[in-house]
Amino acid sequence: MKLISTLLAASLLAASALSVAQTGTPVVTERQINQAARINQGVKSGELNKLETRALRTEQRAIQAEKKAFKADGKVTAAERVKLQRDQNAASRHIANQKHDAQKRLK
Repeated sequence: MKLISTLLAASLLAASALSVAQTGTPVVTERQINQAARINQGVKSGELNKLETRALRTEQRAIQAEKKAFKADGKVTAAERVKLQRDQNAASRHIANQKHDAQKRLK
């Protein structure tokens, strides 16, 4: 009886770990944090004006909403991960382009 209880507990633990692994997106989360820091640094340095900042932050919110929608069914598929990665690559390019264009924030 004790063996059955132990096996049942182990299987429940494995199932919950598997469920977390299917919806976990640590790479996406880490990139979102990094991109938010890049945007904040651009604001502090004056490289981003208000309009650019608003557009970049809106893009970040859209990626966050997309990630949440992908997680809603309990599993983030490989195709969904690729979509998130492409969106983050585009957002990263947008941040770099806006930070290095000729427009500056008025002080």
